[in-house]
Amino acid sequence: MSVATPYFDRLFADNDDPWAFRQRWYERRKRALTLALLTRPRYAAIFEPGCANGELSVELAPRCDRLVCCDTAAAAVALAKTRLMGFPHAQVQQSRLPAQWPDGRFDLIVLSELCYYLDADDLTRLIDCALAALSDDGQLLACHWRAPIDGCPQTAAQVHALLEQRLAMPCVARHHDSDFLLDLWSRDGTSVATHEGLR
Repeated sequence: MSVATPYFDRLFADNDDPWAFRQRWYERRKRALTLALLTRPRYAAIFEPGCANGELSVELAPRCDRLVCCDTAAAAVALAKTRLMGFPHAQVQQSRLPAQWPDGRFDLIVLSELCYYLDADDLTRLIDCALAALSDDGQLLACHWRAPIDGCPQTAAQVHALLEQRLAMPCVARHHDSDFLLDLWSRDGTSVATHEGLR
């Protein structure tokens, strides 16, 4: 069974940064690597589900013309909206995925520290939603903590294996270390250097 919304509500009840995104070097390093892995300087539309308090969102916002974020916890949505106030092209909504997938097409979908909260059926549905929403040259980035998490139905390894299988797209960039898995799949498998005529 997927982790239910009240779990996340409790995390944010008395804490505006329950995972210490701002304080931990692990989190700051992971965000830097996530942004560095992206193969394009700018995207037309990015979707970031599970945006939490908006720490990654505020770094994605300058890289796109339209940013859609969502979270299942009302407090997280309020925090992310405040964090993104300086970006009129960004919107944050309260949604429970995969059931409440947003309208529109995206050329980047960012699944950061989200998918192991979903059981295999919900994750399969989420991947299908992502595939339907990706633009013709769209990309999907996934990043997940490798250690088992109490109460989560899946591990990072299981999540990334299912993504690899169901996306059936080239993985164009990858960083795996002892702490987390970070993969970028793209419908356009062209490398950055090839894109810029260097190869």
